[in-house]
Amino acid sequence: MQVPNFSLSGKTALVTGGNGGIGLGFARGLVAHGANVLIWGTNAEKNAAATAELTVLSTETGGGAVAARVCDVGDQGEVAAGFDDAAKRFGRIDSVFVNAGIAGRGIPFHEMSADEWHRVMRVNLDGAFFTAQEACRHMMDKGGGSIVFTTSGSALYGAARSQHYGGSKAALLSISKAIAVEFARYGIRSNCVLPGWIESDMTHRQLESDAFKAKVLPRVPMRRWGDASDFSGIAVYLASDLSAYHSGDCITIDGAYHSF
Repeated sequence: MQVPNFSLSGKTALVTGGNGGIGLGFARGLVAHGANVLIWGTNAEKNAAATAELTVLSTETGGGAVAARVCDVGDQGEVAAGFDDAAKRFGRIDSVFVNAGIAGRGIPFHEMSADEWHRVMRVNLDGAFFTAQEACRHMMDKGGGSIVFTTSGSALYGAARSQHYGGSKAALLSISKAIAVEFARYGIRSNCVLPGWIESDMTHRQLESDAFKAKVLPRVPMRRWGDASDFSGIAVYLASDLSAYHSGDCITIDGAYHSF
């Protein structure tokens, strides 16, 4: 009997928002364990920098091919075209990390405009819908795969002035579970990763604030902020055959912040 392992050799992973933060952490782990990795992002310079870094890592670890594409996940046509290109380039996509997202602008809810609401929902919810739907279509014809959504603690706990952000992330929990149930028959697994306070471009203003550090860091039992490297391992696990029976779950990586 062949024993499943963490090797991703011969597998291909797509990471949206993979040019920085948690997404880049996912991509590093995937490449280091042998996967071909395709990253999507809207910033061409960040895409190029991430591709260069991941290519070096691939060379050092015997990983797979690395590629990037400028893709706005809020545009359904761009997402469909991106999947078509990935399928032509790699043959199949074994795992899709639905990670692209943007933050709100800290506007009080009673003053929030419809434009601000839709700005966040367009990427965080519509973009996740377009990406996951194309992933399901692709994987149904390829014998299955793994879909991983990046959600947020704001999906479960109140975050002031973030009703749109929290709402979008809460929706991903329901979408992921529904996919896990509906598409299990096709060998498709779907899970969520729920981060705590992680150092990234999205959070740097808060995490660098002395007042925020004094108030929040003591509530993190591990007494540090998370970083991108804390997400490499979970990406490898969920993309590997070792998680073949793991679906419909939400895995929290937060230094025990939400347990305290």
